[in-house]
Amino acid sequence: MLVPKLFTTLRGYDRRQLAADCTAGVIVGIVALPLCIAFAIASGVTPGRGLWTGIVAGFVISALGGSRVQVGGPTGAFVVIVYGIVQQYGVDGLIAATFLAGIILVVMGFARLGALMKFVPYPVVLGFTAGIAIIIGVQQFRDALGLRMTKVPAEFLERMHAYGQVLDTVNPWAAGVCGATLLILLLWPRLSKRVPAPFVALLATTAVVQLFQLPVETIGSRFGAINAGVPHPVMPSLTLAEVRALIGPAFTIAALGAIESLLSAVVSDGMIGGRHRSDMELVAQGVANLASPLVGGIPATGAIARTATNIKAGGRTPVAGMVHALTLLGITLFFGRWAALIPLATLAGILLLVAWHMGEWHVFRRELRAPKSDAAVMLTTFLLTVLVDLTVAIGVGMVLASFLFIKRMADVTNVDVVTDELAFERGTAAERASDADAIYRRRVPPGVEVYEINGPFFFGAAEIFKDAVKRVARQPKVLVIRMRHVPAIDATGLRTLTDLVRRSRQDGARVILAELRAQPRLAVERSALGAELGAENVVATIDAALAAAAPTTAAPADTAA
Repeated sequence: MLVPKLFTTLRGYDRRQLAADCTAGVIVGIVALPLCIAFAIASGVTPGRGLWTGIVAGFVISALGGSRVQVGGPTGAFVVIVYGIVQQYGVDGLIAATFLAGIILVVMGFARLGALMKFVPYPVVLGFTAGIAIIIGVQQFRDALGLRMTKVPAEFLERMHAYGQVLDTVNPWAAGVCGATLLILLLWPRLSKRVPAPFVALLATTAVVQLFQLPVETIGSRFGAINAGVPHPVMPSLTLAEVRALIGPAFTIAALGAIESLLSAVVSDGMIGGRHRSDMELVAQGVANLASPLVGGIPATGAIARTATNIKAGGRTPVAGMVHALTLLGITLFFGRWAALIPLATLAGILLLVAWHMGEWHVFRRELRAPKSDAAVMLTTFLLTVLVDLTVAIGVGMVLASFLFIKRMADVTNVDVVTDELAFERGTAAERASDADAIYRRRVPPGVEVYEINGPFFFGAAEIFKDAVKRVARQPKVLVIRMRHVPAIDATGLRTLTDLVRRSRQDGARVILAELRAQPRLAVERSALGAELGAENVVATIDAALAAAAPTTAAPADTAA
């Protein structure tokens, strides 16, 4: 249903809930402040772009979204892809890619594709999330240690090599500020949960650095003062060739945004006992990513950490997320110039902890003990994310997971020659006793072979069927194919059966299909197989199939008589 949750949650809205939402929104806005700045810097753009992304996209995602409590803005998932786009195409390229991603997300929402995002395999999600966490963590080494570097390579291995070349330039003051930030982030929640730990760390370390004039790099010393004014709408100036080149990154941004936002919505549903509208959520994410680049912003999506903070603070409607955006707006307009004093080592410490939590390393270790195929998909996606490219990692991970799914579906599909004299003995006593429709309970005319297919009959299982047919030593006069346990059939399965019907006809044999379920029956009727068989050879029951086969097998004997 394409109706924003805001419209439905405002029914019966009262002052008490408004107060709770406003309180939660202010708290989340304070939490989002350092994160918006930090994610922007890690993505290779100025801090102001991160702040305005949180303001504009955050407001749109809450106002139009399909979740009661979703809070949106820049997130760590985009850092890797955004940094790569900025390095290769510049800020104009990033704005164009974000705008294109917004269009893709809106189309996905109106096409009702929200449910499809649930089919992204968990090992793929965990693999690229852990990979992104590693890259974000490694990106912070420069500022966390105060390394003197004019340019940091985008590729992981080149980046690590570059760090190694300048290890002798470590700034102990920067390392101390980063360490102090991590200590505050870890210890402050034990003292108080009302004031967010990142905000306390930001204020405390900034005050110490300015009070004692510590020699550490700040936002102002690298980027200059943050412009507190409302940015003018901007449109990128790109050639058609550059736009074509950005289609791939735009799809990656859209896919990441869809996955993370819907994952966050699912998590929040579990926390409040709600149910989000996935298609409306995609539309909201798309509109947010259309609006964000107009003010020079970067990609945005639902943020799990900020959404969880919103819930814990009492937010229960989209009003809380809208207040969060307005809180960011107020801080930016009235206190933006003070943000230039924030040490970069402080932001590095905040992102180091974000990366640690983002990686979910306890889950990662547990998944290594999962079935080997799933662990292989996760590790492949993880390594490709870190060492190659996020787009490649997701593509390869999805392909590997799909192949494994196909193999598993093929493994659960079997084809038995149930008129084989050993077929009865192959089942257990319980199975034999429980199957009242088993073929051994019926008289099968001589010259008739009955095959039974169990499981989906698709391209992965077609070869199993072919092998089963080849194993029959004698050429039967009638082949009865029983399909009572076939829930679905695809084009390859239909083609395999069509080839069998044609070969059997050449050999003077007849093929009868029995007990087709709804989808296979409709597929047979609409395909060439239906015309090849004829309506008389598609029957409803196994008894009807055996009755139809009897005259065929008896014909030669009657002629001889």
